[in-house]
Amino acid sequence: MTRAAIPGLPSRYPIGELLPALYADDDLAQRFTAGLDTVLAPVLSTLDNLPAYVDPALAPADFLPWLASWVGVEADPAWPVELRRAVVARAVELHRWRGTRRGLVERLRLCCGVHAEVRDGGGATWSAEPGAALPPPPTGELLVRVWPVRADGGLDAVDAHRVLEVATASCPVHLTCRVEVLPGPPEAPDAPEQTGG
Repeated sequence: MTRAAIPGLPSRYPIGELLPALYADDDLAQRFTAGLDTVLAPVLSTLDNLPAYVDPALAPADFLPWLASWVGVEADPAWPVELRRAVVARAVELHRWRGTRRGLVERLRLCCGVHAEVRDGGGATWSAEPGAALPPPPTGELLVRVWPVRADGGLDAVDAHRVLEVATASCPVHLTCRVEVLPGPPEAPDAPEQTGG
């Protein structure tokens, strides 16, 4: 990220106009300060627009990695600029939910454009009744089932490799991660029949 002299960029605060009257008509002083104006104009322009530089929606694209470092997020440079802006803008919110199902589902929706269902196979097992057999041990696998967001009735392609990268980055180290790509939302288990009376 560099900010350099921009040819023809005028200074909003020309130094020559700020000189005492004695130097106002001095050609050498005016040319000297005009050279300084050329060098300082990008700096002053940056300072005048500083709020835009810290707004992910407005910051220059080459400034986004620095902004991302402020909020502790890694935005892949291969991602489109709009996606990187969205990830930086929502970073603090996503950090709040890191390590949870909700956090992973939201990150997958944002980064991969998919709906997701997460089945956590980690954890501990126990029995609620003394002397009863223990339930089966946890699988040790985080199963992430994703399906495309249907925008205009059509199917969007799901990049399974990218989904796996995002899910693995959010997966606890003691679990393995597996991704299943579904054509649509998983079918809900059959609900018990309701009887009217």
